[in-house]
Amino acid sequence: MACAFGRQAARLDHSVLYVRVPRMFEDLALARLDGRFPRLIEKLTRVHLLILDDFGSHSLSDQQRFHLFEIVEERYRRRSTIIAAQTTVDKWHDLINDPTVADAILDRIVHDAHRIALQGDSLRKQKTTPLLTGAENTEINQP
Repeated sequence: MACAFGRQAARLDHSVLYVRVPRMFEDLALARLDGRFPRLIEKLTRVHLLILDDFGSHSLSDQQRFHLFEIVEERYRRRSTIIAAQTTVDKWHDLINDPTVADAILDRIVHDAHRIALQGDSLRKQKTTPLLTGAENTEINQP
């Protein structure tokens, strides 16, 4: 759903950037080491719509909390951000793992947000048609 919003924003000539949060944190850590950090932060904060996918897959380190706060602070009330997560918002405070920083981040994210809570099974769980028929599988698996 987040990607559908992103595609529509792009059709309306807005700049859109999709990033998986774990990968974004890896890229930011490497960028700190090789001097690209200011440019990468600028890229993440300048884009009209930033889609952060897979948020909350693990607790945040000190550096990751700092990076997330920087991004959220720079985007606050200036640009749009979509955060896609498997965990509910009420658990984000614990994932951020620092009460003061969590309050600051969530204060900027939650209060002006539109939330969409999806119900039901994942679309990935839907039954797909097998690539091979039963006879073809038997034929391949027999020596």
